Order: sequence, then C-alpha cells, then structure tokens
Amino acid sequence: MDNEQLTPTPTVVVVTGASAGIGRATAVELARHGHGVLVGYRSRPEEAAETVTQIEALGGTARALHLDVADSTSFAAVRDDVRAALADTWGTDRLEAIVNNAGFGGGRAFVEMTEEAFDAYYRVLFHGPYFLAQTLEPLLADGGAILSVASSSAHPGDTHPGYSAYAGMKGGLIVASRYLAAELADRGIRVNTVSPGPTRTRLGDDAFAKHPELIPPLAEKTALGRIGEPEDVARVLAFLVSRESGWITGQDIPVTGGYAL
Repeated sequence: MDNEQLTPTPTVVVVTGASAGIGRATAVELARHGHGVLVGYRSRPEEAAETVTQIEALGGTARALHLDVADSTSFAAVRDDVRAALADTWGTDRLEAIVNNAGFGGGRAFVEMTEEAFDAYYRVLFHGPYFLAQTLEPLLADGGAILSVASSSAHPGDTHPGYSAYAGMKGGLIVASRYLAAELADRGIRVNTVSPGPTRTRLGDDAFAKHPELIPPLAEKTALGRIGEPEDVARVLAFLVSRESGWITGQDIPVTGGYAL
C-alpha cells in the first residue's frame, strides 16, 4: 500500500438541550475533541446560535437543530433533519452519538403533584429520551454511543422532599439505559448514563443565580468542597462519547464531586 492518507469519516453528535448549561458545555467540549455537533434546542434559537458560534470560534463545525423532546410526534421529522444535516454539512450518513440532556427541574411535593405536572416530567425526562434514541438509532454508527443525563437524586443518600416525580423519571432512565445496553450490544453501541450532583445550571428557574445562599450548604455536603459546574459533567460525557470508553456500557456514572458521601 502506498503512503496515501485516508480521510477520516467525520464524527457527529446530537446533543439535546444544548442552548445552555450542561448541554452547551458538552457541545463545546465535544467540538474540542474534534466532533461535529448538532445543537438541539426547543425555544431559544438565539442561545443555540451562541453555542454554534462558540464551537465555530474553536474551529469546529456545528448546526442548530430544533428539537422538542416533549413532542415525540415530531421525532420522525427530526430524524429527517438530522439525516439532511449529516449529508449537507459533514458528508456522512452516520451519527457517532446521541446525548440526551434536555430537561427541567424544580421540586413539587407529592401532596401537590398534579397529573399534568407528572406527565410533563414523564414526557421530557423519560419518554422523550427513550423514543428519541429509538428514532435516531438507525443513524448511529456501529460502536457509537447513547448517553443520557440522569441525576444523583435517583440515588440513595440524595433524597430531598419534593423530587419524587423528577427523581423517579431519572431513575427510570438509568434502568432503561442498562437494558438498552444489552439490546444494542450486537452493534457495539454503548449505552450509559451520568448522574450529576448539584450543578450550576439554570434549572429550577435559575435557582442558584437567584438564591446564591443555597450554594454553601450544598458545597459543605460535597467532598470536594464546591457545587459542580457544567464543564465538570461535559468532560465526562465527552469521554463516554469517545472510543476510548469502548469497554464501558450499561453503567450509571455519578459526577458529583463526592456529594452526600
């Protein structure tokens, strides 16, 4: 064989909820690792555009992708949009990974829970990620990855009143992902979740920015002495996308700094 260099196939990742917080940090971190990124957003196109701008400033390539995780009836059209973007922007027909990150927080006590609120948690935190992965799975490359952002609230030791529905959906996502790891293993697709502890995002109506007094008690319960930053979680997700993590599947990985040890 001569010395002709082979052009590597572009690797592209879909990240939902990538207009801010953990999603934006993950999209940028993936770009640092050389991946193209489809920046999923629901209602803030200007913030998705800012994520794209940050990636392009690093020399990466990204496209914004309108994607409402709560509306599974739109997923077939999303798949068509993903397929078109892969071909038009990156000249490929395969995704390297799906990162299910979109979500919302905020506690609601059991005695105050309504069916409408419960169903909203279900559609965004469990139903949406599950069926989006099912819809996009045919586009995933063999050996690729499906990752979902769960929560330490689904773990023993991090049990706070008012989070039964939220944590229940995150726990369901962890269990379902373990089963999907077994079902998709014949294609080498790795399925994992990460469970952040208290992390500085705008979830909970931007609670940490509006109520900074919440931070010190959480930092005191964390072995490493602070709350998490989006970049802490993003670096772990980027590793799990990479083929260097090829022997990790069916796992939930706490990314908590030792919260509630």
